[in-house]
Amino acid sequence: MKKVQDEVRQHVKDKERVEESDLPKLAYLKLVIKETFRLHPPVPLLVPRETTSPCTIIGGYEIPAKTRVFINAKAIGMDHNVWHTIDPNLFVPERFSNSSIDYKGLHFELIPFGVGRRGCPGVNFVVLLIELALANLLYCFDWSLPKGVTSDDIDVVEAVGLTTHKKVPLLLSATSRSL
Repeated sequence: MKKVQDEVRQHVKDKERVEESDLPKLAYLKLVIKETFRLHPPVPLLVPRETTSPCTIIGGYEIPAKTRVFINAKAIGMDHNVWHTIDPNLFVPERFSNSSIDYKGLHFELIPFGVGRRGCPGVNFVVLLIELALANLLYCFDWSLPKGVTSDDIDVVEAVGLTTHKKVPLLLSATSRSL
């Protein structure tokens, strides 16, 4: 958090808040968001698809025509065969540093918003909104754990459901930063 917060504060300097025009300068923030989408896609199971013709996928599995197929974006994001250079269970935004992999549906390694015609039509809007909101939260506040809580106490287990959300709420203390 300190690394991304330092980046935001360095680039935005003495403004009252982060503006949309500041976002292109925040490269590490974008890496953090990509890594978050990889580990915690907004919708773990994408919209079902139906095969139009028989096909064979990796491992020799045959899928007949007219079969409903569910794509598990969460499992793809955690696949050791795809993310083999750095343990996929670890949060390491730098894995995207020299990578062209993006979440807009052109790279099947990272598909938190789906791909093709059934991909999320609002992906560009929502990512911009997430970048702006997160940048402002990091810029305007200093974050800490409540008294008596350590980082070992944080539970990142996700609840079962159509969308991704934490099973146990995260409690943080926000202190307003004076400019």
